[in-house]
Amino acid sequence: MSLCGCGCASAFHFYWRCFTIAKLDHQINSDIRDKEIRVIGNDGAMLGIMSAETALQMAEEQGFDLVKISPNAVPPVCKIMDYGKYRFDLLKKEKEARKNQRVVEIKEIRMSPSIDTNDFNVKLKNALKFLKEGNRVKVTVRFRGREMAHTNIGEGLLRSFGEGCAEVANMEKNPKLDGRHMSMFLSPKNGK
Repeated sequence: MSLCGCGCASAFHFYWRCFTIAKLDHQINSDIRDKEIRVIGNDGAMLGIMSAETALQMAEEQGFDLVKISPNAVPPVCKIMDYGKYRFDLLKKEKEARKNQRVVEIKEIRMSPSIDTNDFNVKLKNALKFLKEGNRVKVTVRFRGREMAHTNIGEGLLRSFGEGCAEVANMEKNPKLDGRHMSMFLSPKNGK
């Protein structure tokens, strides 16, 4: 019985505590146990169908790894390549793709039906800034107490807000009352 990293000799503890951290995407070198495989050389030339041992020997002579690319093909397709460089290039491409990815956020602007014109203009200016950055904007009017009797004022306020943003945004959803809040969504016209 072998010892675990913590020094105990319990078999149950060994299997429970010790686990593989990294998962390989491809079978490489001695992990390939097929009788016959189709082999592609490092330069991309087809080398033919041969046993896995022969292909592994060829790869070691050239100083490369034997990597199973297509395990479901009959016979499976393997390529002689530098696996470390291949993994590095894949990770680099994934990192580049994540860097270029743009996450669209939803920014919220809240108002009350009794908002003053200057406050309204400041909120409108902020919404235009958010929309130019490529974010969606949720505009909400909150009704308190007796203001619930005059929801038409809130709807008019939201419609005028939408008209103020019309040159850079589309009204995604019309004003809709949900409990004590009336809201609408604006999305930028041209995605950044």
